[in-house]
Amino acid sequence: MSNQRAGKTHRAAASDNTNDMRMRNFFRTCAELFSDNEDVSLFCETIMEEYNAGRQLPSNPKDIQRLFGV
Repeated sequence: MSNQRAGKTHRAAASDNTNDMRMRNFFRTCAELFSDNEDVSLFCETIMEEYNAGRQLPSNPKDIQRLFGV
């Protein structure tokens, strides 16, 4: 018998990072599917990089244009 007490644990929330991972996978798949169209592929990769960097995706039209360089 051990004198060591059980450690404190907690369950992870059901939504922990699942949406983030789905979003990354979506844009990664889009970039692969549209690899023949360089513009679409570049846009998808740009969004994926922003998301991976932990930045919030812009909602302002000017910020979106700045993100894509148009």
